[in-house]
Parts: sequence; structure tokens; C-alpha cells
Amino acid sequence: MTELLTAAQMRAIEQAAIDSGEVTGLELMERAGQGVVDAVFAEWPQLAPAAGTAWGPAPSPLSLGPMAQQRRPPRYLGPKEEVKRRAVVLCGPGNNGGDGFVVARLLHAVGWDVDVFFYGDAERLPPDARVNYELWCVLGEVLPLHDQFTGFREGEPDIYIDALFGTGLSRPIAGLGKILRHLCDCSDVGAALSLEERRPFYPPVVAVDVPSGFCADSGRSIVAADFDLCGGARACCVAADLTVTFHKPKVGHFLEYCARHSGKISVVDLGLDDRTSLSLNDIVSTDNRTWSVGKYIGHKFLHGHALILSGSMGRGGAARLAARGAIRIGAGVVTVGCPPSALLEHATQLTAVMVRKVPDAAALTDILTDDRLNAICVGPGLGLGPREADLVAAVLSGTRTARKAVLDADALTLISRDPDLMAALTENCVITPHAGEFARLFPDIAERLAAPVTTGPVYSKVDATREAAKRAGCVVLFKGPDTVIAHPDGRCSINAALYDRNAPWLATAGAGDVLAGFITGLLARGLDPMQAAESGAWLHVECALSFGPGLIAEDLPEELPTVFRELDV
Repeated sequence: MTELLTAAQMRAIEQAAIDSGEVTGLELMERAGQGVVDAVFAEWPQLAPAAGTAWGPAPSPLSLGPMAQQRRPPRYLGPKEEVKRRAVVLCGPGNNGGDGFVVARLLHAVGWDVDVFFYGDAERLPPDARVNYELWCVLGEVLPLHDQFTGFREGEPDIYIDALFGTGLSRPIAGLGKILRHLCDCSDVGAALSLEERRPFYPPVVAVDVPSGFCADSGRSIVAADFDLCGGARACCVAADLTVTFHKPKVGHFLEYCARHSGKISVVDLGLDDRTSLSLNDIVSTDNRTWSVGKYIGHKFLHGHALILSGSMGRGGAARLAARGAIRIGAGVVTVGCPPSALLEHATQLTAVMVRKVPDAAALTDILTDDRLNAICVGPGLGLGPREADLVAAVLSGTRTARKAVLDADALTLISRDPDLMAALTENCVITPHAGEFARLFPDIAERLAAPVTTGPVYSKVDATREAAKRAGCVVLFKGPDTVIAHPDGRCSINAALYDRNAPWLATAGAGDVLAGFITGLLARGLDPMQAAESGAWLHVECALSFGPGLIAEDLPEELPTVFRELDV
């Protein structure tokens, strides 16, 4: 599990360290700048100074204090024949800009030619950033950066450093889009290329903390759309190859467009303790999973009995996908319950999964008298008629005891149409909406989430999912590449199929039905709803990564044994 921070939480942690006397703000800025330079050289070793290079002390006309002087990097002295590297560093009006001035000074100290552009008024810089601004002014020129900016010096640099706004951007800034167009991948052929495809043609872009233009809490663009090259979807924002953040990743790194524009995330340890106490409702984490899925003892019913409810004849494929997912993930027994007309269809295509007639809600209620049946999946391919609505009501009635349920697809549409069904959701339920279903279930929350950005911190998918879970009284898994999972008590996690877990092959019909089956099977195994949702979503992505391109929904359950072997389950 990796804990994620909001911008406010990060500021509170830094301030607590400063207030304790453990570190000064200048020392933190120096550590951050050094961390960026180290991360650049680690990512692109060809840019790093040659081994065996002679070093000398870097000039510093202003004192940073004894601790900072000890950490100040040496000055590059040779050899003369080495290729002269060039960086363009964009500095903003806050502490993120201060980090940029440190980066510029450190690159200069190892022999780089550095162009520094500044957006803002030097007289209004925060004190620590002002010190580093003045340190740079002794070494080189500071060039103005404004909305009439027409481009950098002729000739591409070896690298761009984006230290404009980071986590500090809280309002749209007119004209910023015109500046950021130079580092946005939407203005030319770069929009059609992947990150790896762009690298031979474009110098790498390194963002300090968060690519400029994005809200660190929501991942949404917060730049005034006065120069929109992105087809109306968002205003111009920096598209980074590498984002260097500090202490811990930020929530926005794993949400919305920011996740697609951050490139690779590198986390720099600033030597800080978490001196602030975060309440349960403040904690967001990523990559949560629970590995209590091995079978060591007992018979099949000790590992749970899952019931997957199916729709009418010709609509059973989704239920079979869910059933296959449930049994592959380890449920001891799985049964598909269907109308009598669909019995033969299922029986000819299922072997390890049993089939049972469920003509109506009364029959389902009778089946649920068997306490061994401890998890139900309802919705995939179910249908939207009166019978199906009654089945959903019967399932929800059963969750008032220890029985657990996953409600997906058609079940969510039925719930959105009937306030009584919505009110019947319990803490033993997991609902798994995609964006359209979420909007039908929680139209006011979805409207707020889609509202134009006017100020920050911006209402995020995390905020929306938490609010939905609290209102519904159950676990909500809000699907997407940035799947967010929230519990009514405020616990929240992000299962991000992004960065090194990017799995675009999951955009295929039936993948969501398999996910519903995975979660149902884990509920049958005894995981609580939050654990089952988190682990099921994580395994869903792992199966896609393991299989690779060409994936279809039927492949996901069959890839589980390979994934389990790799995890030594």
C-alpha cells in the first residue's frame, strides 16, 4: 500500500518539520532541488556527468546555513572535451519556482548551460524562494515568462524543467495556456504519439511535484481555457516525461488527465516524518490488496458459495463471465441462477459452475435460506423488467444479515430508478458503477464532478466516490483507469491502471463482468467488502498485464493461475 497526500497535507507535514526545528525551509528546498537533479540523472544516465570528473566547491554568495552548505553540490571542473549540456528551467511565483532555481544552480554547477525563465514578480516571491532566486541571479540571467512569450531560444535543449506551479496552483490563470503550449503534447504531432514514441523527437520534460496546469488533489486541469489546443477537453497543461514529487505521491498523480501527463513518477525522500495525524477520512492509498486467498485446509464450502444471477435466454454471457471469475479466484462453489428458459443455454457451456432455476424473487428467497450461500452477484446481463427489479430487492434484503452482494450493470440502473432499492443498500454491498451508471445513481454528485474548474482544490473523483459511499451506505467502486474505491466510513483507495500498470486492453466488452465475479468470489472467500473490492480490482489489472495485447474478457479468469503463481499464492 502506498499512501497518497493532498497538497494541504504535504504542506502541513513540511510546516510541522520546520516548526519542530528539525529542518529549515531553505534546507527542504535544497533537498528537493537535489532530488530532482538526481532523478534526472537516474532516468537519463547519458545526461549525468562522466565518472572520474574533477570537482570543486560551488560558488554561493548568500549563506544557506551550515547544513545546506554541507549538502551544496561541487562545481564541475572538466574535462573540456565533454559535450556541453543545456537545460531550460521554468520557474513560477511560489516555492515550486524556488525548487526550480535550486535545480538551475545545481545543473550549472556540473557544467550545464542553463536558461532560466521566470513567471511572476520577484518582489513577491516567498522568502525561501527569493533567496534561491538571488542565488541564481549571481550565476546567470533570469528571463521573463509571460502570456506574450513566443518561444525559447533557437535550438532544443537537452531537457526542460517545469517548476512553474506544482501543487500550488489553486485558480485558473489567464494566459498560462499560451505559455504551456510549448510543453503540451496536444499542439502538434506529439498528440498522436505515445511517451516512448515522442522521446526521439522531443527533449524530455521534467515536472517538479505536479505538471503545471493540474490540480494536485483532483488531477484535473485548472488552467484558464483561453488558449485551448486540446480539443475542448482541457486547457493546455504540461506533458511530462518524468514527474519528481516529494515525500509521497499526490492524489492527483493517479486521477484524470494528470495521470496521463505525469510520465513516470519518481518520489524523493526529503527526510521528513509524518508529524501530522491524518483522520480516517483523510487517508487515500493505492495498490491495496489482501492475499488471504490461498487454500490450505478444509472442504469447498469453507471457501464460500457464490450465486451469480443471470438474465433471460440469450443474455447469459455476462453472468457466465462473472461466474468464471468467481470460481477461478477461489470460491469453493459457484452457481448460476437463471430463468427456466435459459437453463439449457447455461448447462451446455458451464461445467465446474452449477446451474439452478430462479424463475422469480420467491424462488430466490427460498434459495437464500441456505446459509452456505454467502455471496451474490446481480446485474451482469440481468435485464430491466419487473422480475429483475424484484430479484434485486430480494438480494438486498438478504444482505441485512451476514450475506454479501455485488451489484453491477443492470442492477445499478434498476437501483437508480427506485429510491426504495437505493435505500435498501447495506454495508455488506459493493456497487461497481462506470461513469454513466454513477451519473444515474448520483446525478448531483456527478454534476459537481463534471463542473468547470473555477478554483482549487478541485472537487475530485476521490471526493465524489467518498460522498457516494457515505450516501449509499455501502462500498462504491467507481470504475475507470483511475478506479476509486470508497467505504462509507471514509476509507478510500485508488486502483490505478496507469504508469507501469497501464492496461488499455481492459477496455473490452465483458471485462467489468469478470471484475464483478472476482469481487463476488473474494466475498465468498470471506474478505470484507472493501478488501474484496480492492483486491479484486488489483488482480483484474494484474491479469490484463500478464496476458497483454489481444486480451478479451474470457482471458481474464484464465490468467489468474499464472498471476497467483507469480505472487506465490
